[in-house]
Amino acid sequence: MPNAIQPPKAKIIPKILEKHGHSRTDNYYWLNERENPEVIDYLNQENEYYQKSTAHTKDFQNNLFEEMKARIKEDDESVPYFYNGYYYITRFEKGKDYPIHTRKKGSLEAPEEIMFDCNEMAKGHAYFNLAGLSVSEDNIWVSFGVDTVSRRQYTIQIKNLQTGEILPVKIENTTGGATWASDNQTLFYSRKDEQTLRPDKIYKHKLGTTADKDVLVFFEKDETFDVSVYKSKSKKYIIINSNSTMTTEYRMVLSATPDAKFTVFQKRTRGLEYSMSHFGDHFYIVTNKDKATNFKLMKTPETATTKDKWIDVIPHREEVLLEDIDIFKDYLVVTERYNGLNQIRIMPWNGEGDYYLPFDSETFTAYTTTNLDFDTEILRYSFQSLTTPSSVIDFNMRTKTKTVLKEQEVLGGNFDKHNYEEKRIWATAKDGTKIPISMVYRKGMQKNGKNPTLLYAYGSYGVTMDCYFSTVRLSLLDRGFIYAIAHIRGGEDLGRPWYENGKLLKKKNTFTDFIDCSEFLIEQQYTSNQHLYAEGGSAGGLLMGAVVNMAPYLYNGVIAQVPFVDVVTTMLDDSIPLTTGEYDEWGNPNEKKYYDYMLSYSPYDNVVAQEYPNLYVSTGLHDSQVQYWEPAKWVAKLRVMKTNNNQLYLDTNMDAGHGGASGRFEAIKEIAKEYSFLLDLEGIKK
Repeated sequence: MPNAIQPPKAKIIPKILEKHGHSRTDNYYWLNERENPEVIDYLNQENEYYQKSTAHTKDFQNNLFEEMKARIKEDDESVPYFYNGYYYITRFEKGKDYPIHTRKKGSLEAPEEIMFDCNEMAKGHAYFNLAGLSVSEDNIWVSFGVDTVSRRQYTIQIKNLQTGEILPVKIENTTGGATWASDNQTLFYSRKDEQTLRPDKIYKHKLGTTADKDVLVFFEKDETFDVSVYKSKSKKYIIINSNSTMTTEYRMVLSATPDAKFTVFQKRTRGLEYSMSHFGDHFYIVTNKDKATNFKLMKTPETATTKDKWIDVIPHREEVLLEDIDIFKDYLVVTERYNGLNQIRIMPWNGEGDYYLPFDSETFTAYTTTNLDFDTEILRYSFQSLTTPSSVIDFNMRTKTKTVLKEQEVLGGNFDKHNYEEKRIWATAKDGTKIPISMVYRKGMQKNGKNPTLLYAYGSYGVTMDCYFSTVRLSLLDRGFIYAIAHIRGGEDLGRPWYENGKLLKKKNTFTDFIDCSEFLIEQQYTSNQHLYAEGGSAGGLLMGAVVNMAPYLYNGVIAQVPFVDVVTTMLDDSIPLTTGEYDEWGNPNEKKYYDYMLSYSPYDNVVAQEYPNLYVSTGLHDSQVQYWEPAKWVAKLRVMKTNNNQLYLDTNMDAGHGGASGRFEAIKEIAKEYSFLLDLEGIKK
C-alpha cells in the first residue's frame, strides 16, 4: 500500500508575521530560502516519497505516456504564413523534442532556409525556450530570445540570415521580444527588473554596437505597470505599451525615425483601458471609455489621438463583449463574445453588408490567428471543439468560401470524433447566477452517479477558459471519464462583468461557483463525491486550495499545478515577481479591508484539522510566477493538519519553472503523472 511509506515532515521554525495589529504564525516560512541545502533536501525528500508511493503506477505512467505520444504526429509542421516576401514554417522531426524554424522565399517550392534548429540549441540544457523571433524589414537580421533556466529571463541575440553568423552581442534579462525599426539598424526591446522580473524599461540597440551602449528610451516607474514594445501592422509606428490590470497607456514614434522622441497617444487615466491599431490616416481603438464595460470600437485621426477626439465606430453593447480587432485593407474583422461563445464578424470598409462566420456548436473555440498580411482578402482563423481537432482555415472574406489548410491529425487509428459527445449545461450558483459548464464524454454515458469526472477551472484575471480539443485527454475519456470545464466568475467567459464579479472583494464568488458546479454535477447524477476530481493551475491552483478547505467532502482527488496558495504573505512581499502588478486583481493587503478579505480565503492560512481529498501538487524550483515555496509550505502544513490517510504528494521539477518542462514530449510525461494519479484512485490499472 502506498501509505505504508512514511512521508517527510518539514522542520517547524515559527515566524511571527504582523500586519494591521494582527499576527500570524508561519511555521514553514524558512522554506523560501532557495539556496538553503535543508530546503533542497526537503524538496528532494518529498520527491522521493512521491516516487516510492507511486512506484506501483510507474509502468502505467509509461504506458499512458506512450499512448498519448502515439497520437501525436511527430514529423509535423505549422501552416505556412506569408510575411514580407517569405513563407515562415515551424516544423518538428520524429524523435526530436524541439521545433525547427524555417522560411522560404517567395514560394513554397523555394529552397528551405533553416533559421533556428532548437534541438541543436537545446543541447546541454535541462530547459530550453526560444522566443520573440523578429525579422528586420530587409529580411537580413533576426533577433531572438533564449531562456535556459525557466525564469522567463531571456537573453536577446541577433543573427544574420544571409551569412548564418550570430553576432557577439548578448542582451541579458529581457522578455525575449524585440522589434526592428524601418532602418533595419535599430532594435527596441524591454528589459526586466533584476529582482521582481517586472518588464519596466524599453531600450534601443543599434546594430554593430555593444549592449552597454544601448539607450534607455522609457522607464515605467509605476510598479503596478508592465511595458512592452511592438510595431504596428501597418509598419508605420513603433509603439510602447504600458499596461496594468485596469489602465493602459501607449506612446509611439514613426518607425522610419527611431531616434525621434516618443509621443503619448492618450495619457493614463485610472480605469481607462484601450488598445489601438493603425489603418490609413486613423487609429482604431478598442476601449472601455464612457463606462463601456464590455468595450466598444472608436477611431481617431493620426494627428489628434487624445480621447476627446475619439468617435464611436461600434457602440457599447450590454450583452456582447468586444474582445479584439484585425485590420485589413478592405475589411475590419471583429472578435466578439456573446453568451459565452466566440463570434467572428466581418465588416467591409465600404459598408456593404457585414456578417458573422457561422458556428453551430456550444462547446467550441474560434479565433483569428496569424494575419500579418495587410493587403489581402483572406482571413486566417482556427476552429476546434471538445470533440473536433483543431483546424486552421483560410476564409475568403469577399467570396465567403473557406479552405481548411490543416486539421490536427490524431494518429493511432482509434480516434473517431463521432464516438464522443459534447454539451453545455448550466449550474445555478448560491446567489442565483447561472454558471455554464462545458463537458465531453464517450457516447453511451449513463447518468448513474458513477462516472469518474474531472472538473477543471481557472477563474482569474479575466482569462476565458475556451473549449479546446486535446489528444491527451482521450486517455481519460476512453477510460470512462467525463471531462468538464466550469466557466466560473473571475474569468471573462460571459463578458467583463463576469470578471468584475470574481475579483478583489468578490473573489470568493470564484470558489463558491466551482463548489456549486461540483454539487450540480453530483445532483444531476453525472458523478458522485467518490468519483469527482478537480484540477487547476497557478491562480486555478489557488481555486483548488480554497475549495479543498471549504468543501473537501466533494472530491475524491485534486490536482493543483503550481498553485498560488500563500496569498497574503506573497501579496505583502513586493520583492516577489508579479506582486505589485497584482493589486488590482486581488487587492493590496497593505490596506486592512483587503488584508482581512484575503486572509479569509488564502488556502495556506485556512488549512484546518479536517479530512482532505487525495492531493497531487506540482511545482517548479525556478518558477518566477508562483514561487516553489508556496506549494511546499502548503503541503508541509497539510501533512500535519489533515486528519485522514489520503494521499498527499508534492512533486517538484528541480529543473523547470511555471510552464513545466520545455521539451515537446516532456510535458506529456507530466500529464501522464497526473492521469495515473486519477486513474489509480479509480482503481483503473490499464
